[in-house]
Amino acid sequence: MPRRNTPRSQRRRRPETGASTFSGATSRTESGPSGAESERYTVRTVPGSRATKAYRCPGCDHEIAPGTPHVVAWPTDDIGGADERRHWHNGCWTGRGTRGPTRRWS
Repeated sequence: MPRRNTPRSQRRRRPETGASTFSGATSRTESGPSGAESERYTVRTVPGSRATKAYRCPGCDHEIAPGTPHVVAWPTDDIGGADERRHWHNGCWTGRGTRGPTRRWS
């Protein structure tokens, strides 16, 4: 193992951010799938290394394979919270304004 010549007290530390984090992922608020500004969603990016399960994308109705980076979105104003979370492909979430969900979940 190579030697570190920098004293521990002078090593760079990660800057603390004001955004809420969960396992290192930051959350942000964006407009929802319909594109209306009144419909706000909390969005969290999931890196491929943290994606361990298969999910169904509501934007294209295809499976998101384990190991694929994607986003998780849920309504900010809704009381459902975790029950309303949906996993989207990055491209499907980016293009949500031009195309809506392909199916409605219940």
